Amino acid sequence: MATTAPAPAARRRSARRRLVPYWLLLPGVLWLLVFFVLPLVYQASTSVQTGSLEEGFRVTWHFSTYGEALREYHPQFAKSLLYAGTATLLCLLLGYPLAYLIAFRAGRWRHVLLVLVVAPFFTSFLIRTLAWKTILADGGTVVGALDALHVLDVTSRLGWTEGDRVLATPLAVVCGLTYNFLPFMILPLYTSLERIDGRLHEAAGDLYAPPATTFRTVTLPLSMPGVVSGTLLTFIPASGDYVNAELLGSTDTKMIGNVIQGQFLRVLDYPTAAALSFLLMAVVLIVVTVHIRRAGTEDLV
Repeated sequence: MATTAPAPAARRRSARRRLVPYWLLLPGVLWLLVFFVLPLVYQASTSVQTGSLEEGFRVTWHFSTYGEALREYHPQFAKSLLYAGTATLLCLLLGYPLAYLIAFRAGRWRHVLLVLVVAPFFTSFLIRTLAWKTILADGGTVVGALDALHVLDVTSRLGWTEGDRVLATPLAVVCGLTYNFLPFMILPLYTSLERIDGRLHEAAGDLYAPPATTFRTVTLPLSMPGVVSGTLLTFIPASGDYVNAELLGSTDTKMIGNVIQGQFLRVLDYPTAAALSFLLMAVVLIVVTVHIRRAGTEDLV
C-alpha cells in the first residue's frame, strides 16, 4: 500500500517545531554578542593601537605593546596570582568544612546557615571591604590577638606584614579577598556535597570503613566537581580584583587589576590597559586549564 506524502501544512508545522530551540537560544546568543564578543573585539583592536587621547588612537598593529606591558608589570602579575591563589586555598580550607556541616549535619538549621553564607551579598562589596579597615586597624582586637599569639612575628619574617601592622600589607589584601569570595566557594561545595547519596556513606560504614577512609574514598572524590567550581569561581575574580588591594593594601601590594584601572582612568594609555587585560585573561585561562586537568574532572556544579 503506497504511503501518502505529508501535507505541506504538516511539513511547515514540523519545520517550525524544529526551529523553536533556536529561537529560544537567540536572546542569549544576542546578549553574548553585544555584551561579551563585541567588547572583546573592541579591546583587541585597542590593544594594537598607537597614539594619544589628544591626537586620537589608530590601529597600527603594534603588537609589541604586549611584550612591553608584560616586562614592565610582571611583578603585579605575580602578586595577583599569589594573592588570588592564597585566598582561594584559604577559602577552600574554610569553606569545605562549613559546606560539609551544612550538607550533612545542619538538619533543620540548614536553610538558616545558607542564608548566613549569602548574607554578605545583602550589602555593597565596597562597604564589606571597608569594614576590614576597622577590623584590621592598628591596635585593634584582631591585631592585638595575632600579636599575642606571635602570628605577626611569623608573617613579618615571611614579608606578609610589617612589624605589628597588618593594614597596607599583603596579609590584609588576602584577608579581604578571602572574606569577599568565600561564599563563591561554599555554595558550589554545598551543592556538590548535598547531591551525594547518603546510602554510600552507610555502605562504607557497613564495610567497617573509618570516617577518615569514608571521606577519602567516597565524599572527597564525589565532591570534586564542587571543589573545581568553587576554586574557579574564587580564583578568577580574585586574580583580577582591584578593590581589596586599593583599600586594604599599599603601593607595594598593587595587583594587576589596579594597574589596568590606572592605565584606563588616570594614565589614559588605553592600548597598554587593553593589552594587560588580554594578558591577564590568557594567564587565568592557562591556570584554569591546568587546574581542571590536574583535578581529573570537567564536571562543574
